[in-house]
Amino acid sequence: MHHRLAPKEHHFRYRIFMLALDLDELAAVAARIPFLSRNRRNLYEFRDRDHLTLPGFEHATLKENLVEYLAQNGIRFPADGRITLVTLPRVFGYIFNPVSFYFCADAAGAPLCAVVQVGNTFREMKPYLLREPSGENAFRLTTPKHFYVSPFSALDLDFDFKLRVPGERLDIHIDDREGARAILVTALTGERAPLTAARLAWFTLKYPLITLRVIGLIHWHAFLLWAKRLPFHRKAANPDLQREVFNPHASIAGRTP
Repeated sequence: MHHRLAPKEHHFRYRIFMLALDLDELAAVAARIPFLSRNRRNLYEFRDRDHLTLPGFEHATLKENLVEYLAQNGIRFPADGRITLVTLPRVFGYIFNPVSFYFCADAAGAPLCAVVQVGNTFREMKPYLLREPSGENAFRLTTPKHFYVSPFSALDLDFDFKLRVPGERLDIHIDDREGARAILVTALTGERAPLTAARLAWFTLKYPLITLRVIGLIHWHAFLLWAKRLPFHRKAANPDLQREVFNPHASIAGRTP
């Protein structure tokens, strides 16, 4: 669900599916589902390099890169800890992830921290670190956005992340805020289902070409917002407000730490 409240109202809701993957079980999952592969071509692909790619994060696996990212931010992740990633896979080789979620836990399953990886149509990504739980199985962080997500959203807004550790249900909220005022509210909710070959085949029919559909809908709603004459923010206009970006676009690359 996506509901823009200001400067003009705009609302939509769509059904999709996402994968919840234990990063220690990627090879085993790929081995039992014939049309899902890790780091090789298939109908569905999980590629480690699609996540947290930046000089200095060049380990062989995504988990190693994420552990390195946590270490650089002062968090020592236990060697026997578990990380669950909620994301979209590549479909016929095409990947686009507006947002992915890493839930980090100790060996007993107790939540330790979470990372939200936000992406944009310029192929940039930015991770936001939620350092510790804000309640039982929950994380919250309000932080300056400092990332170009949409030409119809100012860069000086705050992200308000509210995440619950996935159980039988997924319950995630990400809002854009201007001080205490909500400008845009979004929710990602759903029910857990076992990842099997039969279910993934069914979802292929029910949600065909899911990553292409997502990018297509983003551009469609951008057109609708343009038609409503919402203020338009050009990407190159405020490079100083685009910080700590992975894979920075040429418009900000020279100014990104």
